[in-house]
Amino acid sequence: MTDAQPLGSFTFVLHSHIPYARMAGRWPHGEEWVYEAAADTYLPLLAALHDLAAEGVNYRLTISLTPVLAEQLADRYILNEFGHYLRDLRDRAAADVDRFQRSGETHAESVARFYAQHFEALLDCFDNRFGGDLIGAFRWLQDEGYVELATSAATHGYLPLFERDSSIYAQVRQGVRTYRKHFGRAPESFWLPECAYRPAKEGRIGLEAFLAAQGLRVFFVESHTILGGQPTGKAAGDALGPYGKGAAQADPAEAFEGLPGRTTFQPYFVHEPRVAAIGRNVATGLQVWSAEHGYPGDFAYREFHSKDSQTGMRYWRVTGADVELGEKKRYDPWTAFDRAAEHARHFAMLVEEQARGYRAASGRHGIVSAAYDTELFGHWWFEGVAWLKDALRLLAHSETVALTSAGEYVREHRPEEIVELPESSWGEHGTHHVWLNDETAWMWPLINERQRRIEEIVAAAAAQPEEGPARRALEQLARELFLLESSDWPFLVTTGQARAYAEQRFHEHRARFDALAEQLERGAVNFRYVDDVALIDQVFDNVDPADFAERQGWAETAIRVPRARR
Repeated sequence: MTDAQPLGSFTFVLHSHIPYARMAGRWPHGEEWVYEAAADTYLPLLAALHDLAAEGVNYRLTISLTPVLAEQLADRYILNEFGHYLRDLRDRAAADVDRFQRSGETHAESVARFYAQHFEALLDCFDNRFGGDLIGAFRWLQDEGYVELATSAATHGYLPLFERDSSIYAQVRQGVRTYRKHFGRAPESFWLPECAYRPAKEGRIGLEAFLAAQGLRVFFVESHTILGGQPTGKAAGDALGPYGKGAAQADPAEAFEGLPGRTTFQPYFVHEPRVAAIGRNVATGLQVWSAEHGYPGDFAYREFHSKDSQTGMRYWRVTGADVELGEKKRYDPWTAFDRAAEHARHFAMLVEEQARGYRAASGRHGIVSAAYDTELFGHWWFEGVAWLKDALRLLAHSETVALTSAGEYVREHRPEEIVELPESSWGEHGTHHVWLNDETAWMWPLINERQRRIEEIVAAAAAQPEEGPARRALEQLARELFLLESSDWPFLVTTGQARAYAEQRFHEHRARFDALAEQLERGAVNFRYVDDVALIDQVFDNVDPADFAERQGWAETAIRVPRARR
């Protein structure tokens, strides 16, 4: 690096979320989701980031962990089962080595041996390097200044569709409380679940008010929420051109200014100067997410959907855009990881081009925020963690951009404008449609009815002692509502990925809430039932039912639960 000042800043924003799956099925839906994500993504990512720190690479990035995911990654039962899961993967890969050796399939044998070594290394990392403590490994990265960890709503609830402000408040407050529990400090950044934003209008308060009340500094929204107009889609992806043919960045004049004269290269205070919003950068987002032109679709990369019929290992590559699964060619990990290094170099140049172009067009220092689901890397895109590692290493040595985190950037580059943002999400057409449609409309009256009901129960319980036998039932009632409110259930129904499972989980949490609510309302709590439910749904041991006190139109913390007359 020279003494020249960088032209702009850059942060990866990685959003990490798995719904609560502890003791809620194993395969194909349930705990397997957590173990797959941890083995494919979280553990390899932690290893890569700790490796960079050991190399002396001075990198920065932003990683959000939803509270419900953090709780699962800290759960001793989950961690113990995850160790068994890793050992099983290692043993299956070793069995494939023997199988392919006997059958004389030399190339498949070499790939199986690669997998066996890969899982053995992950197991050693989990057991020895991190001592079985994934949350501790994330915490160390933040404490050492490499990563900013962001929080989110407690169970990733779809906040704009909530009828009661008490439940929005509780989701945000529990998110901050859980973050403090695991990371020993207050969060600065917040990931709105599904990037779903609700503005202030018609007598209601905007979501930013709930964040500001908890001392949060910045949240994230989709590109179109900042820029105005229609969500970025296929046509915009086509405009970028194939990444491998020299046309991978957008024209610098095209992506910088939105319809209202805004840009994703700047943060904005929303509604009032207390909390800022940062939008996803268009070009870097499409470079990864574009179905036709994104890096993960490269023909050399591993094909996610093709599995070995005996062990479930993946031995095939993407091969071609329209190649049927049965026609896929064998995967070569060494070629694929070389390609990932090439793509990392290309991405680093793209980021520099974006920062350079914005500075030339505006004369201002801007931020390039590349936001993705963390699980894309390693799980869906097997080589993605290696790509991230190489990209961070390259950008850490860039003279054009400075690596930063979201909270750090807003602290050092205070927003200059206050804006109003439209109601929006990352979903189809930028609306709430993915979560509220003909297939899911039945869910929302059930959710909102229970949001009203818990307000009444909390108010009635205010006259009772803070500690007492009914307190455990009230706390479990709050947990069941949190779990019922998860955005994952309507999402999975809409997409059809796990519709029956999602409906089953929704009805289970509704039924548990109703049983507990009835017991509390009658003043006859069945403590054996409470214990049985708490054994399964034991998330958020620091839950505070008072968070659900009625507060319509009020986001501040100062509200008090009304005390019943004695």
